[in-house]
Amino acid sequence: MTAFADLDSNTLLMLTSIAAALIVLGFLIMVVKRYKRCPSNKILVIYGKVSRGQSARCLHGGGAFVWPLIQDYAFLTLDPMQIEIPLRGALSAENIRVNVPSVFTVAVGTEATVMQTAAIRLLGLDQRQVMKQAEDIILGQLRQVIASMTIEDINRNRDKFLDSVQNSLTPELEKIGLVLINVNITDITDESGYIEAMGRKAASEAIQSAEIDVAQQQKRGSIGVAEAKREQDVMVANAEKTREIGTKEAEREKLVKLAELAKETGIGQSLAQLEQQSAVKEQERQMRVRVADAEAAAVTGENLARAKVVDADATLKVRQAEAYQLAETRKREAEAKVREMQYLAEAKAADAMATKIESEQRAELEAAAKAQKARLIVDAEAEAEQVRLRANAEAAATFARLEAEARGQFEILAKKAEGLQRIVEGCGGAQQAFQLLMLEHLPQLAETAAKAIANVKFDKVVVWDGGAGKDGKHATASFLQGLAGSLPPMLQMMKDIGGVEMPPFLGKLAGETATEPAVAAAASAPTKTPPKS
Repeated sequence: MTAFADLDSNTLLMLTSIAAALIVLGFLIMVVKRYKRCPSNKILVIYGKVSRGQSARCLHGGGAFVWPLIQDYAFLTLDPMQIEIPLRGALSAENIRVNVPSVFTVAVGTEATVMQTAAIRLLGLDQRQVMKQAEDIILGQLRQVIASMTIEDINRNRDKFLDSVQNSLTPELEKIGLVLINVNITDITDESGYIEAMGRKAASEAIQSAEIDVAQQQKRGSIGVAEAKREQDVMVANAEKTREIGTKEAEREKLVKLAELAKETGIGQSLAQLEQQSAVKEQERQMRVRVADAEAAAVTGENLARAKVVDADATLKVRQAEAYQLAETRKREAEAKVREMQYLAEAKAADAMATKIESEQRAELEAAAKAQKARLIVDAEAEAEQVRLRANAEAAATFARLEAEARGQFEILAKKAEGLQRIVEGCGGAQQAFQLLMLEHLPQLAETAAKAIANVKFDKVVVWDGGAGKDGKHATASFLQGLAGSLPPMLQMMKDIGGVEMPPFLGKLAGETATEPAVAAAASAPTKTPPKS
């Protein structure tokens, strides 16, 4: 009985040990299984009995122990989700419907508040359901952003458009625990053709700018050719001047040597040589005159040819501009007819659905009207650009014509200045030349002065004298005597210098019988003195 009791106690002890070991092992296995590690591409959500005031505890990375019975766990994936938004017919700020197909990339956020919101809103949903919720939010916000911007801003300022979309979407997506990773706008089109019209306008402006640049380069090239030609003419003239100076100096030395030899050989031979030299000089003078006439004719021909080339270029530019304007006009008329037929068809279809979509039809009609207005504006701007091109061509032709006329006037004035310089040199001074030119115009001046006073009638001339002058003579008598004495010498000088002979009754030189009685009569003429007060 004692051995059996001992055996039973040993067995009981062993069984107890085994049971304790099994309990510890089970507890360890439970602890190992309930400790959950979080992958880097997921969020561990522990729900059940968690911290006070929270419905779940979210972890990104690391691990946590999940208590059995009172807690459980689930994972939220962080994989990006691409959502295609085929947005069509969204109204812009101008009430024009645009199509903006785009692709949005979203994912669950890793910030504490965003993860908490995702655990509340998205836990237990599959990826399709999450994408559906995000798609609805994106569509609404994208339509709102497009409604606040014009088509021109959407098309030209893509960065501003994307910033507006991101700023509008970010807070709305965070409400369900998502964040916006990327926005990719596939294309932007409109049903009315406004964006296409803007593209044609930009292309037309680029073509016109290129044509203007080509015209400017051609103008610079022509100016460079003219400058090079002018420099060539100046250098040739300088070289000819140097050659003529050297030739003249050599001829002068030759003539001096020949004169010395002729002086030694005899007077007869000297006379013959002088005659020969005179003939040579006359031939050289005639040759230089012919060369100068030929050069003047060549310069005149070159100027005429250049003027014709400029006129031809201007005419070509004007014809090209007219042809382009005619083609654009016909193209715009055809497009307007096509648009008109489209609008008529849309109007007929819209009449059948007037009871259902009356407000939407009104918006579409307004959009079509605004698109038509925008197209008319583009056409007007294109036509104004064509007018400006024609004006530039006409201005270039006018400039070339005025430049040619200015060159002709310059040549005339230069020849006139050369002639005046020769007159001054021939007269021996500028004052003598001025007197000679004044004598040539004296008859015209006298005729003009006579015409000026021809219709003036003098009834009488009354001279008031203040009393006796010097040497007992009246001042008026002294003035008339001096005038009568200076008139005949002046008339004789005009006859000797200019060949102008005045009538003899105006006066004669001293010594002739007619002068003294005239002077005495003028001196003894009665004068009226004012009464003394």
